[in-house]
Amino acid sequence: MLQIRDAVLSDLPAMLAIYNYAVENLVATFDLEPQTLAQREVWFHKHGDRHPIIVAEYEGNVIGYCSLSVFREKPAYQKSTELSIYIAPDQSGKGVGTTLMSAILERARQLEYHTIVSGIVGGNDASVKLHEKFGFSLAGRFQEVGFKFGEWHDVHFYQWMVK
Repeated sequence: MLQIRDAVLSDLPAMLAIYNYAVENLVATFDLEPQTLAQREVWFHKHGDRHPIIVAEYEGNVIGYCSLSVFREKPAYQKSTELSIYIAPDQSGKGVGTTLMSAILERARQLEYHTIVSGIVGGNDASVKLHEKFGFSLAGRFQEVGFKFGEWHDVHFYQWMVK
């Protein structure tokens, strides 16, 4: 059975493997080099009660994770947050993303956020469908802002108003 829970530090190696797969094979992140465990520990500790990280666990293995992060540093942005979601490559299309998304949006409601923003690289139709399934709408597009795998990539920003 799939379990959704708050991430703990011991989940970091599994989360790192999922993330580094995306770094090396996808344009879902614009990191160009695999991250180290130490780098991801810094990332992990930037989160907390106000910016949770949750994991999807199946049979004792972390198979995906989702986080809310600081959208911008200035105080007026404190009711806005940025969502990220990563799923193990062998788990896509199995409902893990839907389950994580549902859980993180509920947390956003509990934390009394006003809006959530997600940046999705152009062509990532699965991520667009997942976000649209939950009511996210296209807010804008930055053209050719990331250069990875020898190509320029657009980033589409999707937004969800917390109700």
